[in-house]
Amino acid sequence: MSITAQNVTKRFGDFVALDDVTVECPAGELVALLGPSGGGKTTLLRVIAGLEVPDSGTVLFKDDDITKHSARDRNVGFVFQHYALFRHMTVFENVAFGLRVRKWAEPRVRDRVLELLRLVRLEEKAGLYPANLSGGQKQRIALVRALAPEPKVMLLDEPFGALDAKVRSELRDWLRRLHNELHVTSIFVTHDQEEAFEVADRVVVLNKGRVEQTGAPVEVFERPANGFVMDFLGNVNKLPVRVEGGRALLGETGTVELPGRVFGASENGRTDAYVRPHELDLARTADGGNCLLARVLHVNPAGSVVKVRLWAEDFGLMINVDITPERYRALALKPTEPVYITPKAEAVSDTDYAI
Repeated sequence: MSITAQNVTKRFGDFVALDDVTVECPAGELVALLGPSGGGKTTLLRVIAGLEVPDSGTVLFKDDDITKHSARDRNVGFVFQHYALFRHMTVFENVAFGLRVRKWAEPRVRDRVLELLRLVRLEEKAGLYPANLSGGQKQRIALVRALAPEPKVMLLDEPFGALDAKVRSELRDWLRRLHNELHVTSIFVTHDQEEAFEVADRVVVLNKGRVEQTGAPVEVFERPANGFVMDFLGNVNKLPVRVEGGRALLGETGTVELPGRVFGASENGRTDAYVRPHELDLARTADGGNCLLARVLHVNPAGSVVKVRLWAEDFGLMINVDITPERYRALALKPTEPVYITPKAEAVSDTDYAI
């Protein structure tokens, strides 16, 4: 069952939550709506679910226009951030609730509930109440409760937002495996780019009620459509440059050439370059020539990447650089020490301007 929101506009008073938005979710895919708070993600999800009525535009399930259908008639499974489990019901009764409302026969209800609880490995929790479950277990029960009536599509509104980082990571893996087994067309809302890229087949980046970019995760990350997408997708250095002869140069008279992306150089040749921290390196000397002097402000050596924050006083810029633990040990970096920032990556092209 494919889903299409076509030219959808939704206003709340003077606030435009969705501005002529078109999003397609092919049958069987898991699509992430990614963007900052207030970007329109949840409003679009609620329009697709039938919980909000658009001011204009249409919602299609496959070829059927369901824009005016009630939420009940759309056969949609909806999972909320805060579980919304019935506290006075056991796990079994929570999952069975929607089936009994639809008047399924009791033997069929029992078989379906136990099938789903086995699927999420929580069959031993069937007789417990939500208060006896962990946050991750509650969210898995919320998801299978939504799956129980065999919905055409699944909609998830920041389903892991209330959980700690470790549980979020585990549930991301679990959701991806579950989707690979069931292939229910699904859309989930998140503001976490790592979550979107790990789980989704397709990512839709929304900002201020408009679609900034749509594509496979690797496409969106490697070829961001504009500066907003580039900046939103993670830690990035936004540096003022002048563009000369296809090169992005830092400073008024300097010739430090940057490896980042420029989106639409202005008429006077001045614009911003977006440079990811891993596209830069550090050195003790200026042997390479194409470098800038900076002082180490802070080093975070935790994890597989060492994050270094530096201050380039000559340019008045704070710059972040990611290096490997091996490189960090070789440099033996300490706060306040002078080092040289050097471009590492090859020149990168984008659709608006090539460096």
